[in-house]
Amino acid sequence: MNPILKRTLTGLAVGAVVICAALFAPQTAIEALVMALGLLACWEFVSLITLKYRAQGKRTASVPFLVLGMLVILIGVGPLAEIADLYGDTPCGPFRLGNVMLLYVIAIVKFSDVGGFAFGLTSAKLMKGGNHKLCPTVSPNKSWEGLFGSIFASCLVSCCFMGATGFGVVKSLACGVTAALVGTAGDLVESKFKRWVGVKDSSTMKITNGIPRHGRLAPLRACGTLFPHGARVLK
Repeated sequence: MNPILKRTLTGLAVGAVVICAALFAPQTAIEALVMALGLLACWEFVSLITLKYRAQGKRTASVPFLVLGMLVILIGVGPLAEIADLYGDTPCGPFRLGNVMLLYVIAIVKFSDVGGFAFGLTSAKLMKGGNHKLCPTVSPNKSWEGLFGSIFASCLVSCCFMGATGFGVVKSLACGVTAALVGTAGDLVESKFKRWVGVKDSSTMKITNGIPRHGRLAPLRACGTLFPHGARVLK
């Protein structure tokens, strides 16, 4: 199947589930779901690190290293639930503003990812000699054209939410650019990690990345950690 078509179809399926969960779930359910994602990500992290150490002939991984890694994951995931709680029960049409703001954060991060993939793949095919690589030693497929696509898509979606967020054009564009840059940075960290443990592609990470290129938590964790603090300034 064409990779763009495959990505679009899986994105629509996952997106429908995420939209329903983000808009209709009560705060307690959001907290439970976020905690479940954090625990699954920790389980994946421990499994991959254990495989890495066993491949080196070691029986177990360093316990302090494992604990530190899991703390980083949980600290990154936890603030996603805080986003919904921060804006609370203020009405936003038929929904809670807190739920809408959670969907907003998820949307600008994931559409940034989709925009980067589409622009990067298209530019690689159309440009003579290929596109311009962003960080080839860490992620060979990342390109400057893809980064531009990430920023464009994230800013576009951010502006589409202006009626709900109450942000002006400047704030919406600032959130879009920040989400794209921080999300890309999180993606590069994930790429560095998966190559260190010997995982060639994110789709082989069974729990947090079971659906090709639509389950990755690294960009969302990075933006989820930063957004609640920025929201207090923008609110």
